Amino acid sequence: QGENLLYCFEVAPAQPALTQVTQCRTEGSTRGLAAVPRLALDVMACEVLRVLQLTDTALVPVSYLVPRKSVQEFHEDLFPDCTGMLPATNAQGWWAGDSQQVGIIQGGVLAGGIATAPCSPLCSMQVGRVSLHPARRPTETFMSPIIAGTGPTNTGHTDTGTGHTDADTGHTDADQTSGYSSPSSLASPSSAATSLSASTGPSSGFASSPSQKSLQSILGEQAVGWLGVPEWGGFRALTHPSPAPGPSSRFRHAQGRVLHRDHHLTNLRGLSLTTPGECDGFCANHQRVALPLLSAGGQIAVLELSKPGRLPDAAVPTIQNGAAVADLTWDPFDPRRLAVAGEDAKIRLWRIPEGGLQETLLEPEAILRGHTEKIYSIRFHPTASDLLVSSSYDMTVRIWELSAGREVLCLQGHTDQIFSMAWSPDGKKLATVSKDGRIRLYEPRRSSQPQQEGPGPEGGRGARLVWVCGGDHLLVSGFDSRSERRILLYRAQALPEGPLSVLGLDVAPSTLLPFYDEDTSVVFLTGKGDTRVFLYEVTPEPPYFLECNSFTSSEPHKGFVFLPKTACEVREVEFA
Repeated sequence: QGENLLYCFEVAPAQPALTQVTQCRTEGSTRGLAAVPRLALDVMACEVLRVLQLTDTALVPVSYLVPRKSVQEFHEDLFPDCTGMLPATNAQGWWAGDSQQVGIIQGGVLAGGIATAPCSPLCSMQVGRVSLHPARRPTETFMSPIIAGTGPTNTGHTDTGTGHTDADTGHTDADQTSGYSSPSSLASPSSAATSLSASTGPSSGFASSPSQKSLQSILGEQAVGWLGVPEWGGFRALTHPSPAPGPSSRFRHAQGRVLHRDHHLTNLRGLSLTTPGECDGFCANHQRVALPLLSAGGQIAVLELSKPGRLPDAAVPTIQNGAAVADLTWDPFDPRRLAVAGEDAKIRLWRIPEGGLQETLLEPEAILRGHTEKIYSIRFHPTASDLLVSSSYDMTVRIWELSAGREVLCLQGHTDQIFSMAWSPDGKKLATVSKDGRIRLYEPRRSSQPQQEGPGPEGGRGARLVWVCGGDHLLVSGFDSRSERRILLYRAQALPEGPLSVLGLDVAPSTLLPFYDEDTSVVFLTGKGDTRVFLYEVTPEPPYFLECNSFTSSEPHKGFVFLPKTACEVREVEFA
């Protein structure tokens, strides 16, 4: 009570006893919750559960649906036997030792009213069977005997031996007794709940029963495209096959939280939103953030993170780069040095004064020349100072020694646009993924030619890669031939063998940007223009991807970067 998150767990007799399936964020705080009886579900829409949330001012229905190709027929496997509405015995019979079970509500019927769904093994008696099919809704109900002295006794004949009402006095419409005219009457155009988990993964699932196959496997059945859900609530299950319930992530309950506005930098003006897809859009270190601006000349704003709040309306001091910005990154060992790749095929190194920019910078510390066409991206070496790598439209990857201001090596072997590149954590290897559908692995101190090549993501819409699992594996984000966004896991020493695992996420136009936390093995994935951040724990053993809670923001991302771990509030168990 008082919260706005609804959690859904699978309960199993073996470990892990509790496995999270999904969670749903509601608009209002919860004052009470109640599950709607199964007779009120919209079975033709494959609704398997409906919860009523009581808020301060409203009663909000939250619906859970299973996607199916056809919603024109009754799906018996989704609706197993459930408890009926007629008692099996009365109080006197129970005290006398009668242990008959309540009748079973059958999920499906054949022509002529013959029940087809099997009865649960827990049932020792099958009486009063009714169907959940809308055309065969039950009408027979039970009315308890009137207690003597509390009201009139002539309201209808009751058989005290069985407690069943007469057919002509106890019959009521099931929809009326449940308080609903029909399940579909609760739907409304307004959104009552927002799903935070749109896919079932290795950590998700529903409890199964002897009379039905697991809903986890049902949710993973093949289908074509997306299936709609009512706007007022529910979750979407992706249509690619989902693994069976298995191990769950230690960080599956991680929660993303937007810090208080006192920590925000606001009134940002004139930001450039046209940086190439290979660029993260901006960059940050533990002291400051660099933001490309839309104005001519490749201007870059540098803001101090130690001075949050509203920026003045007047113009702030900037870096005059002299060419449109293609990519930019901070030196991990020198928080005052900023490397900027321009569309003029040059890399400029800028040094920020102590305390931040007080006036416009016009002259860079150094200019690196060598590429013949526009530069895609630049990356500093993770372990050695004064080493920078860059990729360009000239289909070369060049390594620069900044202390000497010169190129020291040119890596060859690419035949098309280079989407992304990444140093291994130990700095020995460099991996690239390109538009030709190939992943290449270099050891620059040994050769300028790739040491390994393997198949990458299909399609040429974009891709990113990052080293995971201690540098033994590569995680690549990209698209398939149908434009579904997916992530692929490779063993770094066996790229020609192809991916160990492929996980489809959703369909969206922007490339997923992966950010990997080495300490927890959690990868964060989101794209420009997205509102959702996916979280997965990556393991070197099956099932490889363990789903964690995703985070949804109120506005689309224009860019997304991670601060160094030293910026985390460890006393609040903040890890990213």
